[in-house]
Amino acid sequence: MITYLLRKLIALAVVLVVASFLVYGLLYLVPGGPMAFLLGNRSGTPEQIAAIRAQYRLDDPFLVRYAAWLGDAVRGDFGSSLVYRQHVSGLMAARAATTAFLVGYSTVLIVVVGVAGGVLAGLRRGRVDAVISAVSSAFLATPTFVIGVLLVIVFALGLGWFPVFGLGEGLFGRLYHLTLPAITLSLGSAAFLARITRASVREELGREHVETARSRGIAEALVIRRHVLRNASIPVITVTGLTVAGLIAGSVVVENVFALDGLGSLFVRAILQRDFAVVQAVVLVLVAAFVLINLVVDLCYKALDPRMSR
Repeated sequence: MITYLLRKLIALAVVLVVASFLVYGLLYLVPGGPMAFLLGNRSGTPEQIAAIRAQYRLDDPFLVRYAAWLGDAVRGDFGSSLVYRQHVSGLMAARAATTAFLVGYSTVLIVVVGVAGGVLAGLRRGRVDAVISAVSSAFLATPTFVIGVLLVIVFALGLGWFPVFGLGEGLFGRLYHLTLPAITLSLGSAAFLARITRASVREELGREHVETARSRGIAEALVIRRHVLRNASIPVITVTGLTVAGLIAGSVVVENVFALDGLGSLFVRAILQRDFAVVQAVVLVLVAAFVLINLVVDLCYKALDPRMSR
């Protein structure tokens, strides 16, 4: 187990280094670097330009700058924002809780609605299956931002059940304010998970060992629980892990639709303002979260079937 986990952690470190290198290189090549933003429409004196280049180490070679940034990032120092004139770590810490809460809330909705709907559709053929399949297809075909706008028009502006923006106070206040964003973020993913769960359950129902268990007189509930749902859970866990990791990227759209001050909205503003330090740090954190979620999925595989880690 320790060797298996060590291999996964090494792979995580390699992925983070490669991803950070690619992002840093793209930002290094993009037209209009920090000098263009800091000087704006001014030409700047040679002394001012030299001071700015020295402060942000713009005269250092690319690999030297990257190595210095990576070394600082490992220690938790992502540099200073060109726009906010603050440490990037502080900017991200103030907004990470919003994104984490939104993704966590959406994950609960996806797992509960997606798995329950998929299991129900897989076990109940006929009208129930047809209704769930039709609803899931409709949600899969609708873009996230369209769902968000429709929810705002109907439930916020029309019925007045939920607020349009803000985070609220306390746990219940935050849950109340983030309900519409979480539903927006989770509907498409829940529909996709429901379809995968339905297909996996249907496949397991047709297995020979399930028919054998039924022929021996084992109770249907026990057959479903031990032989169908347990074996069907492996592809479901795979899709759930990838879906939750994808929520991190999807939160960028939802946070902008509902004016939430999270990492996604910070990331978009940083790109528009050429705030390179913020872009690099947010990308590194998002990639780390994506890989960690996949590590958790692998560990769940090992718990369900130790043979899969060999």
